[in-house]
Amino acid sequence: MNIIVYIIKRILYAIPVFFGVSFLIFIMFNIVAGDPTIMLLGKYATAKQMADLRHYLGLDKAWYLQYFDILKSAFTFNFGHSWATKQLISEMIKSGAKVSLTLSLPSFIISSIISLIISMISAFYRGKWIDKFLVLICVIMMSISALSYILFGQWILAYKFGLFPIEGYEYGFPFFIPYIILPCIIWIILSTGSDIRFYRTIILDELYQDYVRTARAKGLSETMIFCKHILKNAMIPIITNLIIQIPFLILGFLLIENFFGIPGLGSIILDAINNSDFPVIKAITILTASVYIVFNAITDILYVILDPRINLK
Repeated sequence: MNIIVYIIKRILYAIPVFFGVSFLIFIMFNIVAGDPTIMLLGKYATAKQMADLRHYLGLDKAWYLQYFDILKSAFTFNFGHSWATKQLISEMIKSGAKVSLTLSLPSFIISSIISLIISMISAFYRGKWIDKFLVLICVIMMSISALSYILFGQWILAYKFGLFPIEGYEYGFPFFIPYIILPCIIWIILSTGSDIRFYRTIILDELYQDYVRTARAKGLSETMIFCKHILKNAMIPIITNLIIQIPFLILGFLLIENFFGIPGLGSIILDAINNSDFPVIKAITILTASVYIVFNAITDILYVILDPRINLK
């Protein structure tokens, strides 16, 4: 099958997936969640007040028209206004996503590079003291909760030693940099432990394949086998793991943003949950699902580009 034809088919395949996901979101927020007018107006609201609000929110429309509004919002990026803040939800998402990306993007890039390098070192020196030491450190890092890292960083590094601001955020480059250094360090620590274990396992799985034994029989050095053959074949699951993480970068890290007072999308989500602001939660859910579907399709397309052995069918 031609690669162009495969890409077109993969994109077309994503369309029904989007319709299915959007319909599930519609059911969750418009049917399962119940009538939001009672929550917004209180239990003493009159029938007329509830009817007027339902009309204003478009809840008196037929179900298929309400579902069409969800589809339209996903393509037009017009999600209406927040119930809590009365702001345009699209503007809230744009503003929050920009802030979240200033934290999540450098953290993701640095943690990915560190994880790949350390996992390769650990796999290359498998069974030796350096491998055992790195695995032990990874287990320790994974065993400590995110909250412990945050509290330690704020109390010891920020408050006691004054190395970083305890919380806050300033818009614009480079003013936000001092405020994201400590959150970035914590994000990297939280990410690298599990990633290193995952990448190391993938690389070790490749070490015991038949083609590695054949390469050794031909007299190739371990370094040549590792760099030229093993890493190349291990890149498929590694790339999958990296790309699947990208859609969630716009959300930031909810716990870190909340504790450090960073006004990113993670903080907006927590505020929306606390205020039962369904339009904001629904909009971010739709946006995240859409971006995830797109990047999932990109992952499948990259498979056949990177590895021609994969059957295009």
